[in-house]
Amino acid sequence: MARGKEIIIPENPVSRFLFSNTNSAWIWLIVRLYLGYAWITAGWKKVTGPAWTGENAGAAVQGFVSGALEKEEVASWYAAFLQNAVLPNAKVFSFMVAYGELLVGLGLILGLLTGIAAFFGGVMNVSFLFAGTLSTNPLLFVLATWLVLAWKVAGYYGLDRWALPLLGTPWQRKVTNTKSDLN
Repeated sequence: MARGKEIIIPENPVSRFLFSNTNSAWIWLIVRLYLGYAWITAGWKKVTGPAWTGENAGAAVQGFVSGALEKEEVASWYAAFLQNAVLPNAKVFSFMVAYGELLVGLGLILGLLTGIAAFFGGVMNVSFLFAGTLSTNPLLFVLATWLVLAWKVAGYYGLDRWALPLLGTPWQRKVTNTKSDLN
């Protein structure tokens, strides 16, 4: 095999259907709405609760971090991050978590920037998992990961159907003709 020669491996029909075909969009709609509902209800409880964004903002994060730091299964590097970055800035992280959950939920329900919303939802799920909190986080992380993979079609029954063609992708620049190009 020659070095530098591009080899294209064809995509299998199942992944092509799931991640590139708009006929699979109804599957992702169900996943999106489930995840969106989970995130928006969790975020709404936090945004309207005093321990997250009200007069006691940061109290819930401090309690969560303190509980995580007591667990033996929390990795030392993550415990250091919680101790040195999150705990001293509990109020800021409290607002980030509360409004982040709400925005992820809205993005998923509306189907707007679905892949990005799912990615940030997955980041939050992983953060909660690193802190030793199981609950529904493993399931939500798996579903979010699938939505990230299906970003091209996951928001087809949503605002992405119109937003993605307008925004384009980083690897596909929009070409505009100027008068000098025509000469």
